[in-house]
Amino acid sequence: MELKKIGERLYVLPYEERTDRPNLYYIKGDDYSIAIDAGNSRAHVEKFYAALKEMDFPLPRYTVISHWHWDHTFGLKYINGESISTQLTHDKLIEVGKWKWNLDAMKKREETGDDIPFCNEHILLEYPDLDEIEVVTTDITITENTTLDLGGINVELLPRDSTHSRDPIFVYLPSEKALIVQDADNFDFYHGEVYFQDKLKAMIAFFESLDYDKHLLGHAEYETKEFALERLRSELI
Repeated sequence: MELKKIGERLYVLPYEERTDRPNLYYIKGDDYSIAIDAGNSRAHVEKFYAALKEMDFPLPRYTVISHWHWDHTFGLKYINGESISTQLTHDKLIEVGKWKWNLDAMKKREETGDDIPFCNEHILLEYPDLDEIEVVTTDITITENTTLDLGGINVELLPRDSTHSRDPIFVYLPSEKALIVQDADNFDFYHGEVYFQDKLKAMIAFFESLDYDKHLLGHAEYETKEFALERLRSELI
């Protein structure tokens, strides 16, 4: 699978539904480049890096983690360079790193609500051998808006709450008029397929405040900002 160019300096390795692999984004700077998310396995990372090498692109110096969920983080051990996340993501990965990976333990976590069947079903597809799972945490944490100057392009890392999880980083590229949202504007599947209205209203206002056109998602083709806002406003009660 090849990288798709979706901006002047913005590329994506497209999502794969079968094992719930998300879009992995790549931002190419003159001085260094970064990736958004670490994928769900060693094989996912290797596929991403093979696509970068095919285009003669440097491996990312930093990998920004959008949120803690397995499909965005279980490849962390295998990335090049350092990873960046919120403190909440870092702490949650320490917790997940203590989990046991066998069918009994996975079933118990479903019963306690620590995990959900959808995740476990896809983990079993990505990992026929559960012993291959090794969860690590991130290297660098941020708690406030942070700008990275990659050379020729600035990237703004915007940590804030979302409807999907408490820990995300939104990645804003003003010169590309793009916002990498990943899964953040979706439901919180750990608490049912419903939007929490206070969080939804706050997130809509956040999106409205930014000047961008491309609304870049985790498991779908990107949308326009206006389409995404219309979709989210339709969920308001």
